[in-house]
Amino acid sequence: MNAGKGAFVTVGTTEFDQLIMSVTSPDVRKVLRGKGYSSMLLQIGRGNFEPEVVPASPDSPSVDFYRYKDSVAKDIQNADLVISHAGAGSVLESLTLGRPLVVVVNDKLMNNHQIELARRLNKDGYLHYCICSTLAATLEDVDVSSLRPLPPGNPTVFAEYLDSVMGFT
Repeated sequence: MNAGKGAFVTVGTTEFDQLIMSVTSPDVRKVLRGKGYSSMLLQIGRGNFEPEVVPASPDSPSVDFYRYKDSVAKDIQNADLVISHAGAGSVLESLTLGRPLVVVVNDKLMNNHQIELARRLNKDGYLHYCICSTLAATLEDVDVSSLRPLPPGNPTVFAEYLDSVMGFT
C-alpha cells in the first residue's frame, strides 16, 4: 500500500457487491480520507461489480482491487484497518493477525448467522460491525484503537467459542 494509513477490504470467496459499492462510495471514501487513510485495497471475490481504480486525492484514498490471491494474510498484515464481510474465516484471520476490524454484515442473506457472530465479537470488544447502509457513519464514529486484541492460543478454543456463538453446542 502507499505511504500513510491503508485500509484493506475483503469479501473472501463470496459475492458481496453491495459491500464493494458501499466502501467505494464518495461518502465512505471521504470518511476514510478524513481519518488519514491514503490507500484502500479491495479483494472483491466473485462479484460482478468492479470498482474504479483511482489515485489518492484530498477527498479520497487511492482505490485498487483484485479478485483472489492464494492468501490475503500479507494484505491484512499491511493494513491499518480491515473492513470485512462477516465470514468466519475472514474475521478469524483478521483478528488472529491483530488488525483493527470493522465487519459489514450482509443483511440480505437468509438464515443469517453472521450477525450473531459479529454481535458477540463486538460485545467482547474485538471488532465493530455494521451493515452497508451504515458503513460511513460507523467508520466516522468508531475508535478502532479501543478494540481488544484476540488472545493468541489454541485454535480449538476459538472453534469452540464460534460453535457456542452459533448455537452448535
